[in-house]
Amino acid sequence: MATPPLKGIISYPVTPFAADTGKLDLVALRRVTDALVEAGSHAVAPLGSTGESAYLGEAEWEAVCETTLHTVAGRVPTLVGVAHWSTETTVRRARLAERCGATAIMMLPLAYWKLTPAELERHFAEVAAATDLPMMLYNNPGTSGVDLSPETVVALAEKIPNLTMVKESSGEVWRFRAIRELSGGSLSVYNGSNPVALEAFRSGAAGWCTAAPGLLPRWCLELYDAVRCGEHERADDLLAVLLPFLRFIVAQGLPRAIKAGLELQGRPVGPPRSPLLPLTEEETERLRELLALLDAHPLLESAAVGAEGATG
Repeated sequence: MATPPLKGIISYPVTPFAADTGKLDLVALRRVTDALVEAGSHAVAPLGSTGESAYLGEAEWEAVCETTLHTVAGRVPTLVGVAHWSTETTVRRARLAERCGATAIMMLPLAYWKLTPAELERHFAEVAAATDLPMMLYNNPGTSGVDLSPETVVALAEKIPNLTMVKESSGEVWRFRAIRELSGGSLSVYNGSNPVALEAFRSGAAGWCTAAPGLLPRWCLELYDAVRCGEHERADDLLAVLLPFLRFIVAQGLPRAIKAGLELQGRPVGPPRSPLLPLTEEETERLRELLALLDAHPLLESAAVGAEGATG
């Protein structure tokens, strides 16, 4: 069975914009990125949907890629989302990510016209061949409109040698085990659906790709550690408390929710970019309540006490 190049909590940073001009705020991006690394994230994944990559100009995309990877500076692995409508631009992005030191690249099958299986295969193959980096295929039918079945994913991987990972965001947990079994363990599977994080780990997911650490890194890391250490009851308890927050950020849209939460935490990163709108006052108040509950929850307090006792 292959050793996954990424594992654990893979954190997705937002892309900050200046509140007055709407332009990229690279100073804030460095601050956000550094905070994720310092908090203990096992990897950082810029330019996903949380990073509003769909709303960036190409020069902006390049600036975010370069700034994030240079800020991480090899302290943890990095996964760069390179997806674009055109193969040419996706190839250019993949090569830039490699030059900047990315550990791996991630591809979502973006398409205005529905692509045929042969067109999808050619697109993925050409991008994969453009670099020596391992590639993660991203299945998110809710956003891309394309559902890559486990059989399709495994067939693609058999033809594309550096396609070694799959981020599965359909929310259907059976797919994690199916992909691993159909590939004979050669494909590492990652969860991209926040509410099924625990089920995914128990079904063999190597990691959890999530924006949640932008606001609550300790909760995500504690959940992963509980799973890794076989503390099943604690893992269940942690997810039960965290679940309303996870459902909220998904329902409200990850960039909108994480940016609002950072504002509440005194770490402003500007608004989401149009056409996205900030959270309403009512939504912001609900997020405030969720964060306050989690910040003061005794489950994390007990973990901190235990850690102090172990080192005292």
